Parts: sequence; structure tokens; C-alpha cells
Amino acid sequence: MLLPSRPAPVLALALLLPPLAAAAQTPMTATEFEAYATGKTLTYAQGGTIFGTEQYLPNRRVRWAFTAQECQEGHWYEADSQICFVYESESDPQCWAFWQEGGRLKARFAGDPDGTELTEVEQSKTPLACAGPDVGV
Repeated sequence: MLLPSRPAPVLALALLLPPLAAAAQTPMTATEFEAYATGKTLTYAQGGTIFGTEQYLPNRRVRWAFTAQECQEGHWYEADSQICFVYESESDPQCWAFWQEGGRLKARFAGDPDGTELTEVEQSKTPLACAGPDVGV
């Protein structure tokens, strides 16, 4: 998952979470994450607002899009108990801790001191519909 260059503040969300709730979560391994996500298209929300959607393809490839934006192709790998994503438009990896809660994925961004946290709100087997600059040409 790719974060926007200026992530939205999540202080209000952080204040609503019990202080130790995040610490109690056991991050998924790469094997667990791959088994859960591959072949699915998952939509994530942050604080109740849709954040973006990612399609998990075979061989740890992904296709990500913020809501109503062009898709980014990339891949993921495991590093230090986190799932890290690298996209064609970003050279720096975006690393997340994933865990399951209530039958859905939750993710916390590793590089954000405010603790950006996303929740899976929808899943399907349908490929991600990608907007693009050449659509309709």
C-alpha cells in the first residue's frame, strides 16, 4: 500500500484506540499474508474513509490505487516481520505490519510516527478497475 506524500492526521483515531491494543496484535508472516491476500482485491479505510484498493496478484505482485486515481504496479516482500511494498513510481519501500482482527486485515504503517492504521472494509475476486491517462483514447 502506498501512502500519499502527506498522510492525513490520525490523532483522533489514535486517541480512540486503547493504548496497548496495537502491541497485542501478532503480525502476519509473509506466508500467512500471501495465503490470505493472493487472488483478492481488498479495499482499505482509514478512520471510516476509503483510503484505497489493492489487488494481490500471483508471485507477490500488486496493483494499488488511491480512490479515483491511477493504478500503481508493484511487488511486496517480507522484512523484519513487516510486509514491504515497492511501486513503479516510488523507489522507497512502504512497510506495514498486518494482522487479522474480526476476520479482516488491519495494517499499521511502519514509517509514520502517528501510526497510520488501515482496516480492510471490502474484498472481492474482481480485478482492480484502473483509471488511466489513455482511457477512451
